[in-house]
Amino acid sequence: MKLLVVGSVAFDAIETPFGKTDKILGGAATFIGIASSIMGVPSGIVSVVGGDFPQEYLDLLTGRGVNIDGIEIVKDGKTFFWSGRYHNDLNSRDTLVTEVNVLENFDPKIPDSMQDAEVLLLGNLHPAVQLSVLEKMKSRPKMVILDTMNFWMDTAMDTLKVMIAKTDVISINDEEARQLSGEYSLVKAAKKIHEMGPDFVIIKKGEHGALLFHDGRIFAIPAMPLEEVFDPTGAGDTFAGGFAAYLAKKEDFGFETMKSALIVGSALASFTVEKFGTERLTEVTEADMIGRIKQFKELTTFEVEV
Repeated sequence: MKLLVVGSVAFDAIETPFGKTDKILGGAATFIGIASSIMGVPSGIVSVVGGDFPQEYLDLLTGRGVNIDGIEIVKDGKTFFWSGRYHNDLNSRDTLVTEVNVLENFDPKIPDSMQDAEVLLLGNLHPAVQLSVLEKMKSRPKMVILDTMNFWMDTAMDTLKVMIAKTDVISINDEEARQLSGEYSLVKAAKKIHEMGPDFVIIKKGEHGALLFHDGRIFAIPAMPLEEVFDPTGAGDTFAGGFAAYLAKKEDFGFETMKSALIVGSALASFTVEKFGTERLTEVTEADMIGRIKQFKELTTFEVEV
């Protein structure tokens, strides 16, 4: 086991200016698992679903080599469900329905088959749940990557700070970074967050790319310009999955490898937005990914004579 993912496996119903869906496969851990499979990295998911979760979705994950021993099925429960409507700019959205269901009492159980994971990616869950995962690991993974959001900053800041202190890499968006740090400048924000514990701070900026901070060094990447964007749901999770899987594959957690991992994560995320939910991501081959990474290189490589 290279990569252990703890997060949601869920249903989404999405509406954008380009169309809408009924309930489809979603959840952070789902996108992360699929992204890692494209990288050829063995991963496992710890999550919980209800008896209403289709076997075909579980088969999709196992068919891609994702270990689902850690997905608990509550037969008389219902799976987490989120429904949202995106605005015309696709950067803002309205949540229409949130049904926490079985996720409300989620108590992660780490199977023996996942205890040797080298990289642990903690999806966006209550920080107390994230802390419990670390406590249940027989040994600390070489790399702990944390995703969180402003909701936990509003409701569980003290617990979140304890979790952040135990984290190697934190991945949040610009709004969350400003709230967590109290600084408007993202450079100052990253410095303050770094002082909370993480060696690496990733600040995502949506269609404007992402920033990586480490020990006074900064690396910036753009987002891939696309002709058509249908659905941004899961793009951030795909980004995290590609990033974590690349690190697990290389078994190197230095700044230079982190920079490459950022590019891989962004390349995979650029596929996710091209169709609804996981539909486009499940079509992506390793060759597709390599082609998109080459596009990134052409986009960002230049020489200047002065």
